[in-house]
Amino acid sequence: MALALWLGARLLLPLPYRSTSMTVFLLRRLAQGALVMLSVALIAFMLFRYVGDPVVSMVGQDATPEQRAQLRADLGLDQAFPVQFARFVGQAVQGEFGLSLRQGRKVSALILERLPATLELALVAAVLALVIGIPMGVYAALRRGRWSAQALMLFSLLGVSLPTFLIGILLILVFAVWLNWLPSFGRGELVALGHWQTGLLTLDGWRHLLLPATTLSIFQLTLIMRLVRAEMLEVLRTDYIRFARARGLSDRVVHFRHALKNTLVPVITITGLQLGSLIAFAIITETVFQWPGMGLLFIQAVTFADIPVMAAYLCLIALIFVVINLIVDLLYFVVDPRLRVGKPGGH
Repeated sequence: MALALWLGARLLLPLPYRSTSMTVFLLRRLAQGALVMLSVALIAFMLFRYVGDPVVSMVGQDATPEQRAQLRADLGLDQAFPVQFARFVGQAVQGEFGLSLRQGRKVSALILERLPATLELALVAAVLALVIGIPMGVYAALRRGRWSAQALMLFSLLGVSLPTFLIGILLILVFAVWLNWLPSFGRGELVALGHWQTGLLTLDGWRHLLLPATTLSIFQLTLIMRLVRAEMLEVLRTDYIRFARARGLSDRVVHFRHALKNTLVPVITITGLQLGSLIAFAIITETVFQWPGMGLLFIQAVTFADIPVMAAYLCLIALIFVVINLIVDLLYFVVDPRLRVGKPGGH
């Protein structure tokens, strides 16, 4: 799984700055995304083929060779590798990954049940990281000589260094055990919006969400803060900032209209990648808080060698990374004028 995510990140890194048309840029990104998805699908298919024998898991050790051969033929496992892989890709495109070996239910139904919990957790954590991390980074850059800025940098060092599970346990100890302010597990009261079960519309749902979302956001928050501070300091040393000061512009205009806008260009990339990481690596947080999301489902699937669930999770996470990175690349055209449409032969 780590290899697949690394491959996706490498293929989806932002293109070098150069003038290109929006259509060519988008088509190139879609082609790269399709290549990533095929690579991840191949890795997921290898789980089915080489990690255990699904026939043994389904019929048990006491089945006769004839029964195993019949089931293998029914599942199409006796066919050639390219035929099996093509059928797997065709089913994956339709969102079908077979039945869970542990629960005996369709994998797509299990994923759809757990997806809202993971998305809500990741989105709230991302909002916390952005809303708190960017202002803290700007303050640490503009007031870098003060003790308060030094305290923020110390906090960021702790946030980057401490493992997520330890942060979660400490928050549970303080706010759930000692103070008894917040619950330490589950999603709380949910409201049904069609097929979507959400806890964002109830007070009890927010109480259950606060601790795991804070735990998941700490690393991203401190990473964004340190990135914004470093980029802000670099931008403030550029010539056009000195020219803006020489024109007599106020510090507020220089800092927030000119410097901050250019600081946010690399922040967009990191934020997009980290949003995918929040969804992909919420496994630890969901396990600590028993949050009923896809991460907890994946951990249970690994424990019981439930390969269809593992393969579906891997493909879904890769798709999320591809979509997020495509959105991030398109945002570059809004933030950075160097990537906007240029006429052929123009500059």
